[in-house]
Amino acid sequence: MARLFEETSLGTMTLRNRLMRSATWEGMCAEDGRPTAKLIDYNTELAKGGVGLIISGYAFVRPEGKQVPGQMGIYTDDFEEEYKKLTAGVHAGGGKIAIQLVHVGGQTDSKTAGRIPLAPSPVKVDQYAETPEELTKEGIDDIISAFGEAAKRAKDWGFDAVQLHGAHGYLINQFLSGLTNRRSDEYGGRIESRILFLLEVYQKVREAVGARFPVFIKLNGDDNQEGGFSKEEALFVAKRLSDVGIDGIEVSSGTGGSGDKGPIREKINAPEKEAYNLELALEIKAVVNCPVMTVGGFRSYEVAEKAVSLAAMDFIAFSRPLIREQDLPNRWLGGDHAAAECLSCNKCLGAGIKEGGIYCVSKKNRTGSKALITG
Repeated sequence: MARLFEETSLGTMTLRNRLMRSATWEGMCAEDGRPTAKLIDYNTELAKGGVGLIISGYAFVRPEGKQVPGQMGIYTDDFEEEYKKLTAGVHAGGGKIAIQLVHVGGQTDSKTAGRIPLAPSPVKVDQYAETPEELTKEGIDDIISAFGEAAKRAKDWGFDAVQLHGAHGYLINQFLSGLTNRRSDEYGGRIESRILFLLEVYQKVREAVGARFPVFIKLNGDDNQEGGFSKEEALFVAKRLSDVGIDGIEVSSGTGGSGDKGPIREKINAPEKEAYNLELALEIKAVVNCPVMTVGGFRSYEVAEKAVSLAAMDFIAFSRPLIREQDLPNRWLGGDHAAAECLSCNKCLGAGIKEGGIYCVSKKNRTGSKALITG
């Protein structure tokens, strides 16, 4: 059997293969972040499609940490029933699911956050819609506690793991980046200090879920932005996380201010354009002792298989191909190794905003009509 479809593990969690659905905003929650039946059905179908691990869309741990409509929230006990149905549906479909925890910090707006956005420093950068307010020490402590409380809910409600969102310009990344973190206290300055917020979030989450529950992170290998979090800093942070017991690192890159080197790139239409974060992931893998996963433009079975068999990457994560083909892993497992049908056009995201849920707007079913992704 191809190494891509070997049974493997992440921490104490056993996974049926090395394919992960990278966290994807689904746009299928109520305004307050409560999951809907549509989201539950969507994740159940993803699990049936054969992916080893589903990483949920980013779930905000405090109301002011929300970025977009339809985003998941896990800041209150009121959503217990819906989340238990979601995890039960995934497990019934044979899958595993991790929830991605986030506070978007300055990368939101006052209308969505219900207040002036909060960030490490009151600076205006390309990825911010407005100048944020600087977090106080009390505010930092509140957010750290919120991450821990959210992680505890996730464990109690049936999730198999939690992932911290430390990439793409959101709050953890904002503390790591010298561009967005201009603080002069213990959280600012050199990277040895800018890592403190992340380490305190991780410790709080670990205390909340225990030593054996898988906790991993999505981390930028490079912000691809002048003055931002650099590759050299990412190597330092990754090693520190590995040393303190993180269960895995998903390597991405870019922020909303990184131009054509942002997190979601278009026109991935040839094998040589795929796996655009693989080299960063390999450099991180060389300095850590935990599993490493890479995301970014995987479309071909051959490229994915080579990444795990020749480059020894532990996991392959992808997102947009699973919006168009939720059963892509099963298709590849069954011997049909044709490339994913995804066009990398990003129109699924716009459709999600307008229509209350992502789907592939260019997908055609066998009769030639547009096909909505189940859920």
